[in-house]
Amino acid sequence: MSEQKTDTIYQNSTILREVLDANKDYSKNFGDKSKLALPPARQFAILTCMDARLDPAKYAGLAEGDAHVIRNAGGRASDDAIRSLIISHKLLGTKEWFVIHHTDCGMQLFTDDIIRDLLATSLKTATVDENGWRNTEETGGSDEGRFTAFLTFKNLENSVTEDVKRIRKHSLVNPLIPIYGFVYDVKSGSLIEVPEATEAGKIAA
Repeated sequence: MSEQKTDTIYQNSTILREVLDANKDYSKNFGDKSKLALPPARQFAILTCMDARLDPAKYAGLAEGDAHVIRNAGGRASDDAIRSLIISHKLLGTKEWFVIHHTDCGMQLFTDDIIRDLLATSLKTATVDENGWRNTEETGGSDEGRFTAFLTFKNLENSVTEDVKRIRKHSLVNPLIPIYGFVYDVKSGSLIEVPEATEAGKIAA
């Protein structure tokens, strides 16, 4: 891509400009962070949701280099999330894992069938009102969603327990790693334990 074209994109996107400007300020004071080791210093990993209201660094007291944070829609124990956790332990030494979902999660507001139907007729952003989800225009779309598990859920605590159990039972997960289950309350900032999940994730006696 030519330098001129890059400059044009930079000028046309406010978000891109803000991110790159912020990065310039950040990198000016990077300091000793350049000396951080590859393995996480506190030897634990968090699997949590991508929701913008969640900041694991703040709610779990993390600094750069402290822990692995794996994020996806819903904080679900998908195949790829488990892949990351396995690498986190096997090659980078994490010894404890947290699964943290949260209140008011968007993954409870639709089902796999709903998003598949929406995607089938349009790839543009959908909207929701008192009548449910709908596309703002019916153009394009793809049936590829029929082959994707979006991992929606109805019950919050059950989803945490389900994910902890799936991780615990995985044949490549070390049975000596404790896995804790929590819900983050977006109204208070508190972490609330899901006892059934933590029980399912305890190490073998």
